[in-house]
Amino acid sequence: MTDYLFKLPDIGEGIAEAEIVAWHVSVGEMVEEDAPLADLMTDKATVEISAPVSGRILKTAGKVGDQVAIGSVLAVFEVEDVRQDGLAGEPTESREQLSAIATSSVADQRSEQVAADSHPDVATAAMPLRRVSASPAVRRRARDLGIDLSEVGRRGGERIRHGDLDAFLTYNSQYRPSGRRRADEQIQVVGLRRRIAENMAASKRHIPHFSYVEEIDVTKLEAMREDINANRGGRPKLTMLPLLIIAVCKAVAQFPTMNARYDDEAGVVIRSGAVHLGVATQTDAGLMVPVIRDAQDCNLWQLATEIRRLADAARSGKVTSAELSGSTLTITSLGPLGGICTTPVINRPEVAIIGPNRIVERPTIRNGQLEVAKLMNLSISCDHRVVDGWDAASFVQMIKKLIEAPAMLFVPNELSLD
Repeated sequence: MTDYLFKLPDIGEGIAEAEIVAWHVSVGEMVEEDAPLADLMTDKATVEISAPVSGRILKTAGKVGDQVAIGSVLAVFEVEDVRQDGLAGEPTESREQLSAIATSSVADQRSEQVAADSHPDVATAAMPLRRVSASPAVRRRARDLGIDLSEVGRRGGERIRHGDLDAFLTYNSQYRPSGRRRADEQIQVVGLRRRIAENMAASKRHIPHFSYVEEIDVTKLEAMREDINANRGGRPKLTMLPLLIIAVCKAVAQFPTMNARYDDEAGVVIRSGAVHLGVATQTDAGLMVPVIRDAQDCNLWQLATEIRRLADAARSGKVTSAELSGSTLTITSLGPLGGICTTPVINRPEVAIIGPNRIVERPTIRNGQLEVAKLMNLSISCDHRVVDGWDAASFVQMIKKLIEAPAMLFVPNELSLD
């Protein structure tokens, strides 16, 4: 039997030492070649070190948390005296160390290739092709990862091991997996999540949806909102939503079909005189739709206050069932995540749902001049059994007119599209 001293190979450019973060073996244990030996962490990554030989572990360099210098003995193996590859029994100092792995080995080989290309005839004669030595398992893993084994540096000798591939992957990110597989999960659909699923399925099953999207210039509205917020005092900070609700309430007066509920069984459409506006709110428990009662009677600050109150109640689980029922029209907004277009699902038995999308700045032509404008797409989904496409488009155009001339939001008289 012979002692084989395994020194910690160079595991990256500029790395002088590494910290032991895990041992996969213990003293006295028999270990197979290429089996995991230890995990060591540098300032760049954690690298798994594999056993270079088969044998019994006689000694390890230290415990978890210790620092080990590159080139110092990491483990001592007791191995057979005779091995075909001549590894056992040789002084560790005489063994070929890992002098260029991962990125450095690739760079060296490419440099050699460049030099060889400058003397093609000589290179062809002086550099005969030679098969890279590696176990079938290593070859299969490299093939699956798309790695050319000739580019992988070696810890010692001619044979490439799993540890060499690990080091190569650490410093060649393009070969790393795109993600990490998670365990499958089975989630029981219960409570609010089940009610949402049932309601959405019923809505899509019974209602023939159609959607319409229009681009709205909100530059003036946003400027007005900023001015109002700058002088709001102790009132809540104003978002886009209360201003949009005012526009919706004004437009509903011209298009009462949009503010309605459809009784499928009775075959009756009930046009509501009041705007009981549902505001879709994302909570940890799922999507809830608290309702602003008589939104048409609320002023700007009342709307802002009620939106905040209902949202807080929904997210804290204190919203009542009465506050979650009776809506006649719904607005759903993802805020900054709103994207450029949505096709929201109608909150049955309502006949329409409005979805404002994200505000973006884009160049636009106004009065023959190039300007930067703040633009927002406004989406609407409607029940085609009740709402015609013309009505939906006209309704959205009325909202657009009000938003693009925001002073009109506070004019008491009714407006027209003319």
